[in-house]
Amino acid sequence: MDLNSSGGGGGGDHTQGSEERSCLLAETSASDLNRLGAAPCRRATYCTNGMRYKLLQEGDIQVCVIRHPRTFLSKILTSKFLRRWEPHHLTLADNSLASATPAGYMEDAISYSAIEDVQLLSWENAPKYCLQLTIPGGTVLLQAANSYLRDQWFHSLQWKKKIYKYKKVLSNPSRWEVVLKEIRTLVDMALFSPLQDDSIHQAPLEIVSKLLSENLKLTTQEHENIIVAIAPLLENNHPPPDLCEFFCKHCRERPRSMVVIEVFTPVVQRILKHNMDFGKCPRLRLFTQEYILALNELNAGMEVVKKFIHSMHGPTGQCPHPRVLPNLVAVCLAAIYSCYEEFINSRDNSPSLKEIRNGCQQQCDRKPNLPLRLLHSNPDLVSQEVTTDARMKSIIVNSTEIHVELERSNMVNQKLKGSTSSSSNSSSSSSSSSSNSDSEPSLIDCLLVSPTCSTMVIELSSQAERVLSCYVEILKMLSDYDDWRPALASLLQPIPFPKEALAHVKFTKELKYVIQRFAEDPRQEVHSCLLSVRAGKDGWFQLYSPGGVACDDDGELFASMVHILMGSCYKTKKFLLSLAENKLGPCMLLALRGNQTMVEILCLMLEYNIIDNNDTQLQIISTLESTDVGKKMYEQLCDRQRELKELQRKGGPTRLTLPSKSTDADLARLLSSGSFGNLENLSLAFTNVTSACAEQLIKLPSLKQLNLWSTQFGDAGLRVLSEHLTSLQVLNLCETPVTDAGLLALSSMRSLCSLNMNSTKLSADTYEDLKAKLPNLKEVDVRYTEAW
Repeated sequence: MDLNSSGGGGGGDHTQGSEERSCLLAETSASDLNRLGAAPCRRATYCTNGMRYKLLQEGDIQVCVIRHPRTFLSKILTSKFLRRWEPHHLTLADNSLASATPAGYMEDAISYSAIEDVQLLSWENAPKYCLQLTIPGGTVLLQAANSYLRDQWFHSLQWKKKIYKYKKVLSNPSRWEVVLKEIRTLVDMALFSPLQDDSIHQAPLEIVSKLLSENLKLTTQEHENIIVAIAPLLENNHPPPDLCEFFCKHCRERPRSMVVIEVFTPVVQRILKHNMDFGKCPRLRLFTQEYILALNELNAGMEVVKKFIHSMHGPTGQCPHPRVLPNLVAVCLAAIYSCYEEFINSRDNSPSLKEIRNGCQQQCDRKPNLPLRLLHSNPDLVSQEVTTDARMKSIIVNSTEIHVELERSNMVNQKLKGSTSSSSNSSSSSSSSSSNSDSEPSLIDCLLVSPTCSTMVIELSSQAERVLSCYVEILKMLSDYDDWRPALASLLQPIPFPKEALAHVKFTKELKYVIQRFAEDPRQEVHSCLLSVRAGKDGWFQLYSPGGVACDDDGELFASMVHILMGSCYKTKKFLLSLAENKLGPCMLLALRGNQTMVEILCLMLEYNIIDNNDTQLQIISTLESTDVGKKMYEQLCDRQRELKELQRKGGPTRLTLPSKSTDADLARLLSSGSFGNLENLSLAFTNVTSACAEQLIKLPSLKQLNLWSTQFGDAGLRVLSEHLTSLQVLNLCETPVTDAGLLALSSMRSLCSLNMNSTKLSADTYEDLKAKLPNLKEVDVRYTEAW
């Protein structure tokens, strides 16, 4: 039989051949495929008619294999009887068609490269629903149960065969113009395939991804051509990991390319709308992060980013896509974390926080930043030092420094336990928290400074600064949407940022806008997220309150947070107890400056009997009477509770501690509000008072103990004190700017028995002179001075 004489199925063969040529340039020509058919045998012309099929990976089917020369194919296929049919469970692997029971006809797997043709076949007086696979030296017939299964097997086999050939063709490229044409054809094949399966679009993307990863020396134009070619597949599919890496590189190297705007924008929009877990595909998150940074590099900068965020939210007041906000927040958190990664890695090599708090870290050899805490036998001074301990926390974090606290030794804690009742309560809570080695330290505790500590300066690179500014700005944009704010507050409530970021002034200053938006929102589900997620942990309320590591104002944000929390369901005794224990100083300072919310808080503390100590109650009363609004509210309170007036008639307090950051004006306002003739112990430690306050101090005739630790009190003030406060017994000048000129004036204060000049400009000669002229001086601290 002449091979060229068999042309019975001309129309159908031509259609099949043209389809093959359109898919692969390297495939066998249609005329060669047509020669495999015989005159009586006709190939059914296939038309999908809109049918969709799931890609088969395996299935049951009847198999018959006919071994024959090609010249006898027509006779065999037109014969009335065929050989026996065998049932097989076939698997469509990546490289071959194999049976689960390799025996009989399917003893050996059939490689896709050996399959010369796949066609639908029918002939007279023969079983229906047959599929013909042409292989060298024979034919494999597959018989399905119905026409739908037959068509499903047909398209699945064709797809597997073509993908296998594309992998081979594109794995060893020669000319890139041919490769680009092949990629376009591959994309068209995937787009118009009747198969409906995720892998139909993912397989071409993975082939291109592998091609790009193995050919790193492509030009920029070739990169962009490939990206444009595969763009139609990306509209409804996530790019695979390697392709994400390639896209990230393109965003970094050519952020102003039109490909970024025209091709990547719908891809990123789809990722943000449909991604369910960035943990399973972190490169999608990295690609989204680099895309946003590329938008920020455009001329309009953050305006373009803002428009993109608005497009993700939508024009209405309610965003229709619930996954957008969590995905955007995840991208922001990852980007901000990457800015501090260098410092985090260096921290991970240091002892753990639990080890640090247990005293396992080796002591530093360098001179400590702050002097060691003084321990005196005088119980009053010990109590005074304990009360100033909490105020030390407000100044310990500088603009770009992060400090890790080392816990005080057990001996110190035991000594503090033996002090007066007021100090005993304070020290016991501190000791119990430190002795519990299994409890995890709070965030603020991890940022505290103490004399023996390790310091790390946070200086971000210019690129990290740009990344930080961009993504903090995005968080600020997210907080501006009313419908997103509750979910955003909930996502940020556990404080997901590294402690290095919270010790970085630029970051906390920018993030303050977000916290303000939470504090201004009247909805309870929003502003309640300012509080810690559970007891023992710090929340935004603690971090941005005076004394917190992120506070950079005089308490305005703190006051607004307290106002909104007290205005909702938090007007309870429990919340007031928390404020009295941790934030009484800031509350009094703000009330002293006329803040109405804090005046109300102090009145409620008196009304609910939150404060047990009489001296503290008297100090609160004096604070209230120092302003007009406070005096009015206090009078209204006294009308309801007459016992407060009785308490005030007994005289002023004997002990007084001014809150940190108090000024000379605050001290003057407080001392002028009531009678302080009985005041014996005054602590101004860690305030902003100067020598000018000496004019107020000399109005306290009974004053015996004065703490000026870490203030700006100088020589001029000492000269005033030495002339009037002759009965002063204890004076703490630690870390003040006093010099010999002022210290020599103390020689007239014969009653001094305890003097702390630690970290001052004291000389050895002045020290010897003071010792000779102060006969009652028993305790003196001159460490870190010339006299030491």
